[in-house]
Amino acid sequence: MRKLCTLELFSARRVQSFRRIREEAVANLVASLTAAAAGETSVDLTRMASTVTSAITTRAAFGKAQELTDAANFMVVVDNISVLDQIIDEHKSRRTRAATTKDDRHGSYKEDLVDVLLNLQEKQVDLELFLAGIETSATTIEWTMSEMINNSRVLQMAQEEVRQVYGDDGQNHIDEASLDQLNYLDMVIAESLRLHPPGPLLLPRENGNQKVELSSYEVPINTKVIVNVWAINRDPRYWKEAERFLPERFMDYSIDYKGTDFQFIPFGAGRRMCPGVSFGMAIVKLTLANLLFHFDWVLPAGQKSIDMTECFGMTLRKQYALHLIPVSYNRVPFE
Repeated sequence: MRKLCTLELFSARRVQSFRRIREEAVANLVASLTAAAAGETSVDLTRMASTVTSAITTRAAFGKAQELTDAANFMVVVDNISVLDQIIDEHKSRRTRAATTKDDRHGSYKEDLVDVLLNLQEKQVDLELFLAGIETSATTIEWTMSEMINNSRVLQMAQEEVRQVYGDDGQNHIDEASLDQLNYLDMVIAESLRLHPPGPLLLPRENGNQKVELSSYEVPINTKVIVNVWAINRDPRYWKEAERFLPERFMDYSIDYKGTDFQFIPFGAGRRMCPGVSFGMAIVKLTLANLLFHFDWVLPAGQKSIDMTECFGMTLRKQYALHLIPVSYNRVPFE
């Protein structure tokens, strides 16, 4: 199934095909934040991150955005069979009409991820695969913003980079065209993933009927093994000042999420690696770039720092929602 996901569902071509969806959803987020900034009001960035990631993911998967503002409870949505049945029935009807009327010849029929899933239905690809990405992407955005707020130097450097790349030519919006130039932001995201991997414990893997010997350890047959990514990412044997948020540690470190370096595997490795990494990271980077470009950020009155207490659930979340006051950055007016 993972091979199908890589080749069909999350290929570079298909992820790129959802670029407009990502840009439109993030533009809506910026508009909402701009309105809040005008009123000098605090916003629940945790909820807003969930809203934008769910809008992108459900529109890519179902062809239209769904109201899944609480990504933490997305399994409730998955279990709501009537909703998913309706979506799937709509797609089947639309596919039938397109085949009958030949509408697809004129480009009026646009294939989304549910269409691909229906094409692969006999392979038993699960819709939950897409909904799972909502919480992991939203959580990464939340943790990264929290770390930057608590580290003003990092926040300033990240903002300066984004505004230099996108501000010099008079742009008033952030698209994906120049995201690859945001090298420092890449390091910030990587450091956030190191300290706060979305899945702190990888899914269990059973070694079957084969005994495995690793260093001085022996894993008996039919043993389920769980990898503690959170502990690896904070191991002082591999990371200098392991508890410190220091994006510069990745300056001379090739950042990739392919699981080739076992000291940094926030999304797993090998055949068990998360197949939707490129889809999720595209959402994370575009959203963060917009938050950094359009706004300065202020803590609510009386708050000196962000509480970084962790709450373990389906993902590693913050125990307390992230509330911040956006201040519009006016060098390049937002339209």
